[in-house]
Amino acid sequence: MVIAGPNLTIDRTLDIEELRPGEVLRFHGVAITPGGKGVNVARVAQALRAPAVLVGFTPGRTGTAAAELIADEGLELRPVPVGGELRSTAVVLERSGRVTVMNEPGPPLAAGDWERYEAAVADALHDHAVLVCSGSAPPGAPRDAYGRLVALAARYEAAGIVDAGGELLAGALERSPDVVAPNLAEAERLLSGRPDETVRAGDPGEVRARAAAAAAALVRRGARAAVVTAAEAGAAMAAGETVSWHAAPAVSVRNPIGAGDALVGGLARALERGEPLEDAVAAGMATAAASVETAKAGAIDPARAAELAAGAASPEPA
Repeated sequence: MVIAGPNLTIDRTLDIEELRPGEVLRFHGVAITPGGKGVNVARVAQALRAPAVLVGFTPGRTGTAAAELIADEGLELRPVPVGGELRSTAVVLERSGRVTVMNEPGPPLAAGDWERYEAAVADALHDHAVLVCSGSAPPGAPRDAYGRLVALAARYEAAGIVDAGGELLAGALERSPDVVAPNLAEAERLLSGRPDETVRAGDPGEVRARAAAAAAALVRRGARAAVVTAAEAGAAMAAGETVSWHAAPAVSVRNPIGAGDALVGGLARALERGEPLEDAVAAGMATAAASVETAKAGAIDPARAAELAAGAASPEPA
């Protein structure tokens, strides 16, 4: 697969007893890794032994450092150098299990930067059958950035998968992507203007109904298929007039960051292998469940993912 993850970052994952705003805090553990949703998808692909190429902007000296860290993990990166410096992300893990993520926007793109990025994606698509468009884009990217990449994938007869929100998702829907995979908050923010950026626990029946309605609405907006994730509740899948519900496997959550990326990685790998969409979604759900049991975003035990897939319940009508 080719992974369009334009907005790379350096993640600082920090452990603390309790996050108390307004106080001087001392963390008792830190992990510094390259990040961004595209990197997480690439890690999953690597773990599943699926050939993958990540295409990302590498701004300034920090972009060069991130590229070296990505190479250290054995991931294949097609870097697109630009001005400025790479953004960073702080992920704060509290003992209670609460997670706080602080994202920077990334440096603004200059004229011609996005066109060079598209050319790098096109070059990578010669050898792959799936394009995953994952995460945010830096300031200055065109509103229809992912729509343009979806159209590019179609020209190369590759399936286009989009995991994004906001204008990037709206622009992609105008080009009929093969699959969109936002979480419930991202989908509802686009469809109804709900401001919440998190999927909060609530009545399981209500969450299931909302996810099913959102998936069906995204198909009506232009997606050939839609998978709307709702955290530990599961995910709704819509394709044509059919809407089904995939329950999430029961697991012990260690770090939920990157679960959606793991789902997309598992789904994309299955589609590139020629598996039917419903089976691909089930594989993605098992991969996501395996990922939350690990400390590092995007890290999975493929044997555990296979075990969860084998024991997964069949999807039900939503």
